[in-house]
Amino acid sequence: MNLSKKIFLALGVGLFFGSMFNYLDLFQNKVFSDFVEVPGSIFISSLKMLIVPVVFFSIVSGVTGLSNVSTLGRIGTISVLLYLITTCIAITLALVFSNIIDPGIKRNITEVETFIKQETPDLKNVIINIVPSNIFKAFSEANMLQVIFFAIIFGITLNLISKKNIKLKEAIFQFNDLFLKMIEVIMYIAPYGVFFLIFKTFLTQGFETIFELGEYFFTVLLVLIIHLFFTYGGLLLILGKINIFKFFSKMKNSMLFAFSTSSSAATIPINLKTVEESLGVKKSVASFTVPLGATINMDGTAIMQGVATVFLANTYGVDLSLADFMSVILVATLASIGTAGVPGVGLIMLTMVLNQVGLPAEGIALIIGIDRILDMTRTAVNVTGDATVSCVVAKIEKKINLQKLNS
Repeated sequence: MNLSKKIFLALGVGLFFGSMFNYLDLFQNKVFSDFVEVPGSIFISSLKMLIVPVVFFSIVSGVTGLSNVSTLGRIGTISVLLYLITTCIAITLALVFSNIIDPGIKRNITEVETFIKQETPDLKNVIINIVPSNIFKAFSEANMLQVIFFAIIFGITLNLISKKNIKLKEAIFQFNDLFLKMIEVIMYIAPYGVFFLIFKTFLTQGFETIFELGEYFFTVLLVLIIHLFFTYGGLLLILGKINIFKFFSKMKNSMLFAFSTSSSAATIPINLKTVEESLGVKKSVASFTVPLGATINMDGTAIMQGVATVFLANTYGVDLSLADFMSVILVATLASIGTAGVPGVGLIMLTMVLNQVGLPAEGIALIIGIDRILDMTRTAVNVTGDATVSCVVAKIEKKINLQKLNS
């Protein structure tokens, strides 16, 4: 049995037993819950352990492989534009389908729990903080924008002195290979990590939460699926001329990991390996587009925001105008850049959107219980978006091995 089948089996078994234990009210105590949380947390930590070194050495080795700096600037510009366009499409789809399905719940709003509003970051400071004042602090805190910035500068500088330091350049490539090999080693425990992560989620939440907020849940899920296959599939077909069936087939490992971990950052090492080795994107492109996408690509989150806005508007009895919908699209799209790298970015962005249309941020408490399950699906979509943009940019720049992709 190959790795993908093992992971899928672990996911299914974890979902079944977690839901069954929850339904039968078995082992519903803190001791057992803490016990089953340990293996999954260790698995996620082992993935996060590799994020910074994999991103750093991958970007540096990718930049040193470019013939000139202007190529990097072109790749960066196209990547950011594509990420913004897909986010704009995502939030638009969410608003359109939300208005068709019209989700909302009839309940006493006074019963809603208090939601502690998180402070929205200042865009000026976000931009300033892209440049690290202390690179060791940026590495220890896994501040991806700062790590990416430093890695690009390091790679460009290394190119300028590479004739004098061939051994240093070779060492960078060797370190990159070393950390990619470490990913393969961690893959051996992946099915067990996935099982415990899914088991813990459904042990504590079960399917009851899904049924309580059924309209909201299935509206988000529907739009995520449409965006996944039609938006990304369309980009791959129209701009990339890429076989979408081969693409999605080779993305299943990354998608399963993203689903089980609910973390785009933790999936960076896996996604980098998939994009380079399975999809045939050259390192000079993938090493930049994948970490950047994991930081600023918020398509899944944007979909949640669009549906949540309409859902909460219906619940609170607020009528939203066309101008409100346009402002939601604009704010959600720009916020994906403005809040890049900020912890808890999903709820921060949703707070910004709700404030924009005059809805109370406390309404987030209504949907926060089901957010963990939806977050798993959103992350799988986000990771697929990162790979899609990587393939399209690589095709435009003629830096993709189509034989490897179609094999």
